[in-house]
Amino acid sequence: MGAESDNWHLELTHDQWVALSVSGPRPPARYKHAAAVVDEKLYIFGGSRNGRYLSDTQVFDLKTLAWSTLNLNTESNADKIKDSLLQEVLPATSGHRMIKWGNKLLLLGGHSKYFSDSITVQFIDLESHQSGVMETTGKVPVSRSGQSVTLVGSRLIMFGGEDLHRQLMNDAHVLDLETMTWDILETTQTPPAPRFDHTAAVHVERYLLIFGGCSHSIFFNDLHVLDLQTLEWSQPQIQGDLVAPRAGHAGITIDENWYIVGGGDNKSGVSETLVLNMSKLAMSMLTNVKDRDPLASEGLSVSSAVVDSEKILVAFGGYNGKYNNEVFVMRLKPRDSPHPKIFQSPAAAASVTATYALTHSGKSDFNKTEHSNIKVIQNNGSQHDLSIDINAIREEKTVLESALEEVRAENSILKGKVNETTSTYADLSKELHSVQVQLAAERSRCVTLEAQIGEVQKMLESLKSIEEEIQLLGRQKSALESDVELSGDVQRQSSGGVWKWIAQ
Repeated sequence: MGAESDNWHLELTHDQWVALSVSGPRPPARYKHAAAVVDEKLYIFGGSRNGRYLSDTQVFDLKTLAWSTLNLNTESNADKIKDSLLQEVLPATSGHRMIKWGNKLLLLGGHSKYFSDSITVQFIDLESHQSGVMETTGKVPVSRSGQSVTLVGSRLIMFGGEDLHRQLMNDAHVLDLETMTWDILETTQTPPAPRFDHTAAVHVERYLLIFGGCSHSIFFNDLHVLDLQTLEWSQPQIQGDLVAPRAGHAGITIDENWYIVGGGDNKSGVSETLVLNMSKLAMSMLTNVKDRDPLASEGLSVSSAVVDSEKILVAFGGYNGKYNNEVFVMRLKPRDSPHPKIFQSPAAAASVTATYALTHSGKSDFNKTEHSNIKVIQNNGSQHDLSIDINAIREEKTVLESALEEVRAENSILKGKVNETTSTYADLSKELHSVQVQLAAERSRCVTLEAQIGEVQKMLESLKSIEEEIQLLGRQKSALESDVELSGDVQRQSSGGVWKWIAQ
């Protein structure tokens, strides 16, 4: 679309991606860069192209639709900068993450040509345009790429990634931005499988959601949730259609919704843009693009922006057989923020539980009146009269019973799957036992054959020794026969010689 109108965003169709016609030159195409929007400006740093890491910082103005290069200066206090990083203001990096904090952009993780054993936190000051390395203490994680970094209050939660030795991880770490101190999150229950190039989001400042990613051979489409209060992992079931496995996708949250764009499986890109309602855990397809579209790429970025009170998504870069440098935007349709049904606060959950219990209590006759007063004893001993709408309670009861039936039906299906899996496991166990017995027999046969081979080798060695003895005896025999023959000749020469003279 053209860039002539100052209100270009008002011309967009809701929930559809549109490529912007930008002013001036564009930055080099790339993927696995880091991006963030601040004050209607999209900041891009680093990335990779044709196996080469990039170190430039580019800025796209969402008002003028023009690109510019941000020239950075090294922080004046050089003692804070590691010697290996002095050769460049910010080293060329790929697979890192960018987080806005105050007037700074924080850059975490990624691989660069300067190797470091531990995670480095770098920064770009948006006011002074200075950059450098921020000192951190505590249990600093090992360096990695393709990890997720999510801001929760004044803390950064980092999960997973791939280290310099291609070792995949599923550990969780927290960086307190007030003290710049790292710590390890000692989680319980079953964590996600080790992975990288996944996405993460936070819901109601308490739940960390992890979606997709890959190992070196498997691409995932699973959702995992970490309760940041109890540090317990869970794997809830996503409602809606089954989505394709993917890695290298990008995600951004706005209110209750988590928008997920692109990704792929090293064979083809994912063309749909998804939205996950984090309260209902319901996934739906927002829109779709054509195959080989720049939005069906791995390693692209997506950010959110507010332009003249309009909420828009901004996507950039990626790789789907070629590197991209187009800017795509989507004007979002206003969506209601639903009441959370999956992730409720303990107080809300307790309230629903108490209401449900009261509707089933024989001590209260709710069928006689439409409204009734319930006395609640608080910790201080005081009593308060609460007016409860019986119709609302009955409706809530109906909803709970419906949900209970759904859970029972789901449990029945899961039990069937468990029984099927158990039967399959039993069959596989029998087959494994049979194979193990065959292997044991083969091992025994191999041991016997090895013993026989050893005996044959000993016999061959003995035959060689006997053959040498025979050859020696043959030589001795030949020599003896020569001696005997020579002796006979001498005797024949001397025979009759004396008699001959006597006869004369």
